[in-house]
Amino acid sequence: MKRFIAFDVETPNRDNNRMSAIGITVIEDGIITEEYYSLVDPETSFDYFNTKLTGINEETVWNAPTFPEIWEQIEPVMSSGLIVAHNAVFDLGVLKKCLSGYEIEWKPYVRYICTVQMGKRVLPNMSHKLDALCTHYDIDLDHHQAASDSRACAKILLKYIEDGADISNHIRTYSFG
Repeated sequence: MKRFIAFDVETPNRDNNRMSAIGITVIEDGIITEEYYSLVDPETSFDYFNTKLTGINEETVWNAPTFPEIWEQIEPVMSSGLIVAHNAVFDLGVLKKCLSGYEIEWKPYVRYICTVQMGKRVLPNMSHKLDALCTHYDIDLDHHQAASDSRACAKILLKYIEDGADISNHIRTYSFG
């Protein structure tokens, strides 16, 4: 696989069924070639915890597009390569709930790589939190900001590959059915 789509979402509340921001970083042939970021109007309430963590609240997303509007723009990108996320089951779960909640059909499943799970094999004796890996690899990070988190995830994947990790051993399947 030569094209990877690293993505990260922020959520407005503990239900984790809507997103308040999304960041996407595209890797082609080992180089970051494209980046996308948008706030998303989740059309639901915000919890204090999530707002404190991300800095996103009702006022921040007041004029932002809704998920269906964003999805029209990002679906071609999300469908164009192998999905990558840090703690992928979380981000894919939010995406699945958004698609379902808005009754949007996508694929029955996607192939993905989780940089947390991959890191546990590549670097078994350290923390696999995003900030810890960014410190280890000297990657800039503005944590809990979707654009920065997706870019950091992409750079971590590139470091794993550079260090000799075999991608094929880390590809999993996530069901949207």
